[in-house]
Amino acid sequence: MRVVSIRVEPILMKTLSLLFLFSVSLSLGAAQPIKALLITGGCCHDYTKQKLIISQGISKRANVDWTIVHEGGTSRKHRFSIYQKKDWIKDYDVVVHNECFGAIGDKAFVEGLATAHRDSGVPAVVLHCTMHSYRAADKITDEWRKLLGVTTVRHQKHVAVEIKNLQPKHPIMQGFGKSWTTPAGELYEIVKVWPNTKVLGHAFGVRTKKDHPCVWTNQYGKARVFGTTIGHHNQTMESETYIGYLTRGLLWSCGKLDENGKPAKGYAPRK
Repeated sequence: MRVVSIRVEPILMKTLSLLFLFSVSLSLGAAQPIKALLITGGCCHDYTKQKLIISQGISKRANVDWTIVHEGGTSRKHRFSIYQKKDWIKDYDVVVHNECFGAIGDKAFVEGLATAHRDSGVPAVVLHCTMHSYRAADKITDEWRKLLGVTTVRHQKHVAVEIKNLQPKHPIMQGFGKSWTTPAGELYEIVKVWPNTKVLGHAFGVRTKKDHPCVWTNQYGKARVFGTTIGHHNQTMESETYIGYLTRGLLWSCGKLDENGKPAKGYAPRK
């Protein structure tokens, strides 16, 4: 019998090793990170710090990579450069809106932002002043409000608020507790809850003498939406409870949160 000796080139060995390691990582439940786009900027808030609180806080708790677009200074009329691009949303798995531009009333522009989520199915996470953004267009279009899941046009004074957990078995609200009092607060007055919205938590308004939703989910066309009006102050955003339910809300919107409120396999934070 003739024995044939085969020499494996080093570069081929390296390639085979990498392929083996890749297959092992897949078997261990590794996953590609969630590609998140954070849109932030505008008046009245410390967005320079908040973009770090949000992105770094979530990435410590979930497998998420970030693209951050921070523009507009303290303007109320700035239009983000990324929104001007065709199919701006298609490269992302979720968009986190933490913006404050209430004076834009261009119907086509505002509807385009909302329907990008509706038609693509890319989820949205909407925070605090996002609910007051683009309200100058409210008399000519409802699309932004349909995306958000709530309508609000004003807030109450700066006082801490107690958020009551209305859906303790919902994956987003597991770990929240029966209630949570914010370190500081600015409660938004909700005047309408849209039909596909499910309220997860509410807080009592001292001015209106009624409860106002402040944590919820929504379904807008193909897109899942998670929203919270809480988040004016940095110290509130930095709290474990806030970052915890925000992370769970983002994972839920992407379909990566299990029924026990834990990241789905492969979406726990990378080590």
